[in-house]
Amino acid sequence: MEIDEIKQIRMDKRDALKAKGYNPYGGRFLGTEPTAQVLADFAEEKPALVAGRLMSLRDHGKVFFGDILDRTGRFQLFFKEAVLGEAWSAFKLLDIGDIIGAEGKLFTTKTGQKSLRVEKFTVLAKSLMTLPEKWHGLKDVDIRYRQRYVDMIANPEVREVFIKRSKIVSMIRNFLDTKGFLEVETPMLQTQAGGARGKPFQSKHNAYNMDVFLRIAPELYLKRLLVGGLERVYEINRNFRNEGVSTRHNPEFTMLELYQAYGDMQDMMDVAETLISTLAKEITGDYLVKYGEHTINFAPPWKRVSFAGLVKEKFDINPDDSAEAMMTKVKARRPGNYRVDKLTKSAIMKIVEEVLDEDATMDPVFFTDYFTFLCPLAKTDPENPALSKRFEFFIAGMEIGNAYSELNDPTEQRERLLEDLNDDTETGLRNIDEDFVRALEYGMPPAGGLGIGIDRLVMLLTDSPCIRDVILFPLMKPMEEKAQEAGNKEQGAEGS
Repeated sequence: MEIDEIKQIRMDKRDALKAKGYNPYGGRFLGTEPTAQVLADFAEEKPALVAGRLMSLRDHGKVFFGDILDRTGRFQLFFKEAVLGEAWSAFKLLDIGDIIGAEGKLFTTKTGQKSLRVEKFTVLAKSLMTLPEKWHGLKDVDIRYRQRYVDMIANPEVREVFIKRSKIVSMIRNFLDTKGFLEVETPMLQTQAGGARGKPFQSKHNAYNMDVFLRIAPELYLKRLLVGGLERVYEINRNFRNEGVSTRHNPEFTMLELYQAYGDMQDMMDVAETLISTLAKEITGDYLVKYGEHTINFAPPWKRVSFAGLVKEKFDINPDDSAEAMMTKVKARRPGNYRVDKLTKSAIMKIVEEVLDEDATMDPVFFTDYFTFLCPLAKTDPENPALSKRFEFFIAGMEIGNAYSELNDPTEQRERLLEDLNDDTETGLRNIDEDFVRALEYGMPPAGGLGIGIDRLVMLLTDSPCIRDVILFPLMKPMEEKAQEAGNKEQGAEGS
């Protein structure tokens, strides 16, 4: 039977319900209990009121068994013609996927199944679409991301991922709130793209007749708050970068960013290690967490590795080498046809980092001693100005967090920002944020700053292989364009 034909049948049933005086899209329906609570407090012949989506209907003539699904799980309903009376004809118009409310008394079936003997039901939403019978059998996972609402109905484990995500974010807030951090909100629509490297999304504000950008990072605004006297701040923020997509990258993503006045990189290392190891234990029940075919040990203390030392060992590269010298050394140690848009030190270090990623360990590791030219917002090491007071930490080969001892010298900051712009081959849209430099001139206390990728962290703690698995509605290419691309590939294959 074609989909349109099935939909028409359901529409006819909807109209038949209306004709019988039933509103197929009912309204307020309060007083229900979560089905998990009903089962926990189960007692024979106890009255109960539940609501949820019909996930199955089993016909036994004048009686039906059905399962409803609510936010806490499945629960069996028992419908009997002799009990429902005149409502039986309306019940026969229900379909799998409909949302109903049901009232009756609890009982246990002969097979030992705890159930509700329905005495009255209310139609709350008539479903005009059929649920997929074998959702896991679909090979095109693209549809799962586009129709997340169906994915969540059919797959309890998908709902569980997003329930865990919500718990993770709540626990992060509680952790920081108890340590005296204040949650704040900074602009998502900005007049300048700053705070990090990355290509921004650009738009136009009509009333002001000016260019605006979706933020790529909240850093410069959060530091302004340190200047203003908010000494411990954090933001769970949405950032946007107009760049490629992969299993680890989405153009819209969620970050935790926090700043602690009178602290430094070491304090941020302590926060990151304590926060994430605590989350792992609370969410999964253990420091040892399964991820794919591997096991990650989140137990502190985490390993520390010198990035500068590793680059020296693997490539013989020094931070004061020229870009040309760096490229020569990369090719000597790792032969290949490396191409960059512009030969800069930053471009070469991207190649180096990609090579290092190949040897990444599963367990958390802090990388310290980053080259200063890679860290325009971080303080330098007083004993070696070529290195910065910065760390990144990786888990399962993914960068999860980044932290600095924040630079608070306005003169040095301006010089470093200018050097960074000259080295930036990624956007061409960034400028020095003069107001940020002005804020530093009023005096910003020494501080530690930390950013953590929430989406990737959720991936690790829910055993999800792709970032789209942990984002409710990831940005997707329109179906029309996908169909066109498929057609072009097919034509190309025929012509070859």
